[in-house]
Amino acid sequence: MHKITLEGLDFFAYHGFLPAEQEIGNHYRVDISVETDISLACQTDALDDTIDYSLLYMLVAELMRTPTKLLEHIAHKILTTTFATFPTVQTVEVCVAKQNPPLGGLCHWAKVTLKLDRDATF
Repeated sequence: MHKITLEGLDFFAYHGFLPAEQEIGNHYRVDISVETDISLACQTDALDDTIDYSLLYMLVAELMRTPTKLLEHIAHKILTTTFATFPTVQTVEVCVAKQNPPLGGLCHWAKVTLKLDRDATF
């Protein structure tokens, strides 16, 4: 297996458990890695033989537009939608981070990381 990673995808979104978070919004960062066989693309230099980064980005961007209460929930939606969209992907790891979460103290980022193999159940 080979890994393709998009790091530092930045979004302004309205996720959060507190009503104020859903109203005011916040900055979020998403990192996503997919494991798949890209050996054919290495030989052919053809986009059809790999994962199109722009499609992976658009998938994440679309899911980030729909507010959720928990980072865990949005991370899981990204995992399952990635598997459904890209049948050759065998493993997905996604990290969703919220900047300056409302904790009552200094915290630069709160983040959740999920990793799942296609054959595993969650």
